[in-house]
Amino acid sequence: MSFTVTDRPAPPSAGRAAVAPRRRTRVFALAEARWAATALVLFLVALPLQLTGAPSWAWGPLYALAYVTGGWEPAWAGLQALREKTLDVDLLMIVAAIGAASIGQVMDGALLIVIFATSGALEAVATARTQDAVRGLLDLAPTTATRLMDDGAEETVATSELTVGETILIRPGERVGADGRVLEGASEVDQATITGEPLPVAKEAGDEVFAGTLNGTGALRVKVERDASDSVIARIVAMVEEASETKAPTQLFIEKVEQRYSLGMVAATLAVFAIPLALGADLTSSLLRAMTFMIVASPCAVVLATMPPLLSAIANAGRHGVLVKSAVVMERLGQIDAVALDKTGTLTEGTPRVTDIRPLPGTGLTEEALLTLAAAAEHPSEHPLARAVVDAARTRGLTIPDVRDFTSAPGVGVTAGVGGHTIAVGAPSRLLREVEEALSSRALAAAAELEDSGRTAVLVQRDGIPIGVLGIADRLRPDAATTVASLAALTGSAPMLVTGDNPRAAGHLAAEVGITDVRAGLLPQDKVTAVREQEAAGRKVLVIGDGVNDAPALAAAHTGIAMGRAGSDLALETADAVIVRDELATVPKVVALSRAARRLVVQNLIIAGVFISGLVVWDLVGHLPLPLGVLGHEGSTVIVGLNGLRLLRDAAWRRAGNLQ
Repeated sequence: MSFTVTDRPAPPSAGRAAVAPRRRTRVFALAEARWAATALVLFLVALPLQLTGAPSWAWGPLYALAYVTGGWEPAWAGLQALREKTLDVDLLMIVAAIGAASIGQVMDGALLIVIFATSGALEAVATARTQDAVRGLLDLAPTTATRLMDDGAEETVATSELTVGETILIRPGERVGADGRVLEGASEVDQATITGEPLPVAKEAGDEVFAGTLNGTGALRVKVERDASDSVIARIVAMVEEASETKAPTQLFIEKVEQRYSLGMVAATLAVFAIPLALGADLTSSLLRAMTFMIVASPCAVVLATMPPLLSAIANAGRHGVLVKSAVVMERLGQIDAVALDKTGTLTEGTPRVTDIRPLPGTGLTEEALLTLAAAAEHPSEHPLARAVVDAARTRGLTIPDVRDFTSAPGVGVTAGVGGHTIAVGAPSRLLREVEEALSSRALAAAAELEDSGRTAVLVQRDGIPIGVLGIADRLRPDAATTVASLAALTGSAPMLVTGDNPRAAGHLAAEVGITDVRAGLLPQDKVTAVREQEAAGRKVLVIGDGVNDAPALAAAHTGIAMGRAGSDLALETADAVIVRDELATVPKVVALSRAARRLVVQNLIIAGVFISGLVVWDLVGHLPLPLGVLGHEGSTVIVGLNGLRLLRDAAWRRAGNLQ
């Protein structure tokens, strides 16, 4: 049964420019960021006043305001935790800061306040940005769809009202409103957001389509097969949210340690104050000893033992094009022992290019002549393959002649008049249906050879006679093979390829880069399953991807890295790190840098532990003068800080490259 498409305003071009509007929470829209920024400014104003000898009335109130603005939120959260019989380490840090101020160490306390306020603000920003990206993904699916009634009438309804079994009409340039199956029509659908495939896929009766994908130049009549809440894109959102809320074992361990440390710190401080007082010591000396204990037992050195190496590694990686979103991520990068890579846009550049130009024997055409004819016919088309052909002709400096009578048939190809001849360019299987077997056999053989090598074959006909075949493929990144080899050396196991592309193309590319474990034809949930299988076997998986379809796997993995230039908003926000310039070779370097940072963390923890335990023992069994206690405490802080800053040097990045 045929159907008619009524006229509507011209839809947007069926290219990748039609993306969901970007949602992004402003940093200072978050209360945590505003309070942390205020505390930092007050501290930076007060510090030089104190160091230059200004009277205390000039800098004292500024420090006091820094305490209040930066500390009231963690203090309030800590008090609420106390009501639930939980002692929060943030509250302990507020107490330590106040204790430092009570014995004259106002600057130490203010610095501690600022550090914790800033950390809380960064966590709030990261959480908000991830939520923005998840909400933005829902915008890929249209809010309305054209429902076809039994009498042939059209009705615009909300996609949430569509039910299984109903029929909807997808016009050229529109996004598909629901998961379903094509009943009638032919078109190309850009479903990169779901499968990651680099090129639009031809769709005809019987083929499956997904909500949120972009229709090309043909009209489709689609039978709805899933409710809106159960569509592939809705499940992507659900999986990202679920994985993002899951706590890593490391986080659970830190929470347990936090409780024990907090309780021990409070108990020890009270004991240091109360026991001497009960044995007859005077109040002032007992309080001084307890405050000295609070200072020397303060975890400042321990905090700096961890953060400077990780932050230095983050800064160094950032200078070299890798954005690592937090110190926790930098630490986790060094723990990975398995890698899963996406294909399109990750191992490849994500842009189709002409790789082969094969004039058929007996046509008398050169490669340049064949490409010129194909580019002329494709020039008016907006199809990605057409743009690849035109770009190839321009790259070779060829002059593209004018055409007449251009027509485009979705799923078949284009036809145009060029120099008095009718030139057709399109899918070999479609164009050769009406060509004699004697003429088509050579073209089919050439096309099959290209497709067997992982190319997309495009047939060129002149006046109905095949004259040549073009091979088009997504170009492999120059550093893909070396990156795969380096990651295999770092983890001790070969990386895994997870892609929505077809098995033949995936297998060909995997062979080029040295990957043997290939998982092809995967939907987003299948990628998550592959990652979880590895993690169930005890592996810590690093996932590297770029598309919306990679976001669930990025969130479910131990660590996720997204490609910055080609990456979707959701992938960039969900990933733990971003390769800003799409230089794949930086991945093994940042993993090696993370491992170097972890070694420095261990060194610093040993240094901090020796200083803190030594000063605490001195204070408990002898008499540790407060100035000496402060000097030892600050000295250990400086030592571990400077040791951690070693990773800021470019030499550290070069060494990381040598450790691959």
